[in-house]
Amino acid sequence: MDTIPKKNKVINKIKILRNKLKQHNIDGYVVPKNDDYFTEYSRVNRLKIISNFSGSAGLAIILKNRNYLFTDGRYSIQSQIECGKNFKIIGIEKLINCNLFKNLTLGIDPKLFTYKQIKKFFLKFNTVKFINENLIDQIEKFKINNTNPFFHLNKNIVGESHNSKLNKVSRYLKKNKSDYLFISAPENVAWILNIRGKDGPNTPMPNSRLIVSKTKRFYIIANKIKCKKLINQKIIKPNQIIDLKEISKFKGNSFIIDENTCSIYFENLIKSKFKIKKKEDPIYYLKSIKNKTEINHMIKSHISDGAALTKFLYWIKNKNRKQINEVQAQNKLEKFRKQNKNYLYPSFDTIAGTGKNGAIVHYRAKPDNCRIIRKKDIFLCDSGGQYKYGTTDVTRTLCFSKQNKNIKNIFTKVLKGHIAVANTDLKKDNIGKKVDIRARKFLKKSNLDYAHGTGHGVGFFLNVHEGPQSISKINKVKIKEGMILSNEPGFYKKNKFGIRIENLIYVKKQNKNLVFENLTMAPIEKDLINFNLLTNFEKNYLFKYHLNVYSKISKYLNSNEKKWLASLI
Repeated sequence: MDTIPKKNKVINKIKILRNKLKQHNIDGYVVPKNDDYFTEYSRVNRLKIISNFSGSAGLAIILKNRNYLFTDGRYSIQSQIECGKNFKIIGIEKLINCNLFKNLTLGIDPKLFTYKQIKKFFLKFNTVKFINENLIDQIEKFKINNTNPFFHLNKNIVGESHNSKLNKVSRYLKKNKSDYLFISAPENVAWILNIRGKDGPNTPMPNSRLIVSKTKRFYIIANKIKCKKLINQKIIKPNQIIDLKEISKFKGNSFIIDENTCSIYFENLIKSKFKIKKKEDPIYYLKSIKNKTEINHMIKSHISDGAALTKFLYWIKNKNRKQINEVQAQNKLEKFRKQNKNYLYPSFDTIAGTGKNGAIVHYRAKPDNCRIIRKKDIFLCDSGGQYKYGTTDVTRTLCFSKQNKNIKNIFTKVLKGHIAVANTDLKKDNIGKKVDIRARKFLKKSNLDYAHGTGHGVGFFLNVHEGPQSISKINKVKIKEGMILSNEPGFYKKNKFGIRIENLIYVKKQNKNLVFENLTMAPIEKDLINFNLLTNFEKNYLFKYHLNVYSKISKYLNSNEKKWLASLI
């Protein structure tokens, strides 16, 4: 491993990497955010090492004389702050058929990319060279704990046995005339086997892969298993797959692999012995439909979470206190959540931004660099929790003094979009693309918009972001009963303020129709609303929502918190 100068600056790491370009006879090296399991939240973050960018989505390309960072609209401000000095920041959409440079040979780690990605991004104007030893790992090594055990979730928590789920996969394989399904995404392994782990910082991820046969036999690919339910199952160590000893024993002739998460590395191993069919892993869709048991546990977890958040909202708005900063605020919210015995840890790093920091969509406050929450500013807090029986995600925007008419009008238009989504006629607008239009409608009348999707799918005690469903400008997945999504329109004024209102919602059947029902149980800031802009329907919705919140969580509040919440109805 190369020695990094004491100051450990990004520029020094880039210099070391550029020396390696010569050694490997390449013109550039590509560093994605994902690890080799393609998970959003990972303890391995090579992108941050080489660029200092800490966002959850991005990719860097280091060339001999220029560096590029590709990311999406959520991180346009943050990426400039964190790495604008050393990288040219480009929208992630420009990565498709990237023509910013041509006729170059780019080095990639085949464990971190799929063939679909490199074809989409690099092969039209450039070529790639596979380098099995990751060059970032040669600059800075990760210490990964491989001793965390997996644990099993009982049927009374998940509502369906793993045998039932294996039956579904077996039927899928027979229908598609294939012998095996290679499950490369750990969250899908977690779902089908009803297991969880401790391999992710914000998700109960069991870092593993799985091979399932059409006869329902399954083989776990993992470094460690300490789960009693799996003790008698066939465990394959990753190195056994790599040397082809185990895979050569498999009978049959075809594998289905997921084209979005099966790396080039594993695809090459499998296709050396079998025919391959590339499809989206069917488990993404199967796990997006939550059963009644999962929904009931999610409702329960949101009542617990709503009580904690409401206590925090009362504290920060009403308690006589000295000035506090963003980090102190997010730590206080965490304390309220920890009062519940079923709370485990945050489902993502809390976003607590006041004033201009609220305009940084995925802002992260740090103790040595955060703002005091001033009375005149508005404060955006986006947070969530992993509970033993569910995953939460909620955003509230608050004020502590009378705000000007412009801010109140914008907040109210965001709220109107939020209410429009919650009351979607799912018979008419049954895909995310159509619902997204409803969320932006009121902002767009004033030529305003936001550079992120309106909603993402949410897992059951798993990833806070999951597909295939979402509410966005491009999503065409049909919204079905049992799906959980976020409803989070917003608006961001650079260097001024940020506004977002987010609830989680689920799809339920009501009088033979499908409707959205709120999971999140926490009050919405009424001091930022211009009620003159609300229709009677919207006012009535807000009244009923706060009445429902009070009925669900008031018994968990003290007398002062209860009175305050009642005053919002």
